Amino acid sequence: MSGEYITIQIGQCGNKVGQQFWSQLLIEHGLANDGSVQFDKDLYDHKRPFFKDHQNNNYTPRAILLDTEPSVIQNIKNSYHDLFNDRNIWVSPGETGAGNSWAKGYTLGESYIDDFFNIIDREVEDTNNLEGFQIIHSIAGGTGSGIGSLLLEKLQERYPSKLIITYSVFPAKTAEVVVQPYNSILTLRRLAEYSNAAIVFDNDSLSHITNQVFTTMENGYTQSNQLISATMSSITNSVRFPSYMYSSLTSIFSTLIPTPDLNFLVPSISPFTSDYITNNYSNNNSNSLLRNTKSLNVSDILLDLTDPVNSLITHSNKSSSRITYFNCFTTLIGKFNSNDDILRYVVKANKKLNFTSWTSKSMNINIGRRSPIFSANQTESADNFSNINGMMLSNSSTIIPILDRISSQFDKIYHKQAFINSFNDPSRTDSDFPDFEESSRVVKDLINNYKEAIEPDFLDDLLHDALRPMDTGSGEDVHMLESEN
Repeated sequence: MSGEYITIQIGQCGNKVGQQFWSQLLIEHGLANDGSVQFDKDLYDHKRPFFKDHQNNNYTPRAILLDTEPSVIQNIKNSYHDLFNDRNIWVSPGETGAGNSWAKGYTLGESYIDDFFNIIDREVEDTNNLEGFQIIHSIAGGTGSGIGSLLLEKLQERYPSKLIITYSVFPAKTAEVVVQPYNSILTLRRLAEYSNAAIVFDNDSLSHITNQVFTTMENGYTQSNQLISATMSSITNSVRFPSYMYSSLTSIFSTLIPTPDLNFLVPSISPFTSDYITNNYSNNNSNSLLRNTKSLNVSDILLDLTDPVNSLITHSNKSSSRITYFNCFTTLIGKFNSNDDILRYVVKANKKLNFTSWTSKSMNINIGRRSPIFSANQTESADNFSNINGMMLSNSSTIIPILDRISSQFDKIYHKQAFINSFNDPSRTDSDFPDFEESSRVVKDLINNYKEAIEPDFLDDLLHDALRPMDTGSGEDVHMLESEN
């Protein structure tokens, strides 16, 4: 059985995405907005990894909400009265935000780091078997990048054996904030060095997909956040509704991360259905928030997931034609026709993927369980496409162009020392703060690591070291021997 996971939501983006995530989990586990039980408890009694049971048929998310200004968190509290633990909510006193500056967010976080860990440690103590943390944030703003970076460093230092994964929203190509490349490069260094897995969402791709699947774009950020929360729901599905495989996040990410320096993952989702849309109407209703979608079988979904158009980061036409995959993990959730030969469809999908020579040339498949709440309310229909959803996480060369873009944007403004004064703090004694040049070097090394991983001999040095004779100190060589049958 899986251990518990603590979710840390940071900044406006992190808390808005977190709001959608918990809204989704409340629905899937049959809970009201205040955490009270709505349906027969036996239908959905798998909440322990993400919820605390208060023994009175009420549940509280294992969530910590942090922000430097109060509006988003206040909206969450108003919408979900008594759901979140007030002791797990922190808003900086007397502050009006981090001013879109990584440096301000990081420095502010240092002033309150003891407060953060009073909350975190107390939440950890309330678990039986903590497995890890998941952080939701943006890398481009001040709070999500600055406080997010600080917490990544400190969590790794304080809980080195626990899994740390991030759901990181990357900026669009056209910067909304002039110092966005600075914030991003400084945060990327911490994601590379301190997270076990960073799941990347690109604002350009989120906007493109929401335009394709929604009938209205009146509140684009809400709909983009629903895409992210749908991905998070799919990733955690086998933890919350466990079967015989992938019942922990550790088991999922261990299949995806071949070496610690290849820890950036790209999600894809298909189809985006009413299971993930708060207050969506029936798909047969003309007022539905989702556009009409054709019925999809397992083969359609697997092929869609390998199509760059369904990726949650943007692909250029040039890069999408030569993607190299290192590992893939796919979750299929729903009711499957007994005649579906999933293995045959997987083989078909594998042929479409260009796997590097040093890895197994096959995606890992998990057959997830649809929420019993959805299943209980589902009208039986052979062609109801929302019965099946797919989500794929891939570790691939797809990440290279977006990292290259951020690195290039940083180089251009840093070369001119543009807006650099807004990051300088005369009260600090550490002359290398913020560490622009070191962060830039780390990101360039990360890009090179991914480029090198494309090559067939990527693991040769590692394998050579593993097979090298060990020095016993006696002058005799001890060789690794093959086991006998």
